[in-house]
Amino acid sequence: MHVPSAPTTELDILSFDEALARSGRTGGYDRDRWLYVPDFYADYRYILGTRGRRPLICIGINPSTAAPGDLDNTLKSVERIALGNGFDSFVMFNVYAQRATRPEDMEREMNPFLHRENMAAFEYVLSHAGPAPAVWAAWGNIIESRGYLRGCLLDMLDIGRRYEARWYTAGARSRKGHPHHPLYLRRDSGLDPFDPAAYIENCL
Repeated sequence: MHVPSAPTTELDILSFDEALARSGRTGGYDRDRWLYVPDFYADYRYILGTRGRRPLICIGINPSTAAPGDLDNTLKSVERIALGNGFDSFVMFNVYAQRATRPEDMEREMNPFLHRENMAAFEYVLSHAGPAPAVWAAWGNIIESRGYLRGCLLDMLDIGRRYEARWYTAGARSRKGHPHHPLYLRRDSGLDPFDPAAYIENCL
């Protein structure tokens, strides 16, 4: 369980570029296998994943407790489904970078700096994922937990369009049309095409 220690505006948060430059210096993990930014446990996380030429980029709402070599059940499911669908690696990304196990513990107001740096991280991930990167929408009903998440997602779509990202979902969508969360998906779940612009217009 991770409960935020304070609003992120009160924390000393590294920019994405600063955190990326330091990545691999600490943490005691295999930096040739793992991509972890920042590379220490904190109240925020930009990226967690494995390195490869063809990653599946999974988009949740916000990070929880997972770290390299210590994946939670959600991340274990993400890795299984990525490998089961022909990808050689996975990247876990989030609409908002504040670490909190329970959505109700997320801050009420968006931190513009944290969001901006999170978008820089998203652009980095897409730019290193080859042509037409595969992005898996997997945030579930939690997208409704904070009003600012819609705007964060819109910014992600703008970045995704620049890189011609291909969007997918896995599993049945909710009654409101939200994409299925990775937890409790079948091991052999496939990926279905997803139109994020239509989703935002009709479901958010």
